[in-house]
Amino acid sequence: MANIKSQIKRNRQNEKRRLRNRVARGNARTAVRKAHTAIEAGQAEESKTSVLLAISALDKAARRGVLHRNNVARRKARLVKYLAGMEPVEPQKVEEPKEEAIVEPEAEAKPVKKASTTRKTAATKKAATEKTKAEPKKAARAKKKAE
Repeated sequence: MANIKSQIKRNRQNEKRRLRNRVARGNARTAVRKAHTAIEAGQAEESKTSVLLAISALDKAARRGVLHRNNVARRKARLVKYLAGMEPVEPQKVEEPKEEAIVEPEAEAKPVKKASTTRKTAATKKAATEKTKAEPKKAARAKKKAE
């Protein structure tokens, strides 16, 4: 037992907060448990509403500071993932293949190279600058040959 007045008061406050937090934590736990049982039972509509109620209870607990927001986010993600796994995937309509236009080889787009994330060395920088300097000259030579 504490002897200091401020610590005695702090203990009283902690006890009140513990009881208040316990209610919010219990509500969240109960809502999540109900959502899990509804999903396991295979009831689509009921499980959706119970998951929404569980998410609401978790958000309230996070807002009050009872549960950490990342903890709440993780629990909600797990719930929604579990719900999504329950639902059957609807078959998508398969469209008949359309006749594709003949594409000239020149008109095809060239694949874009990804920018390298590594640092360029002095040699590669020099080669790149020489290449850019040489390109206009090559274009001029090609133009003269064409004439």
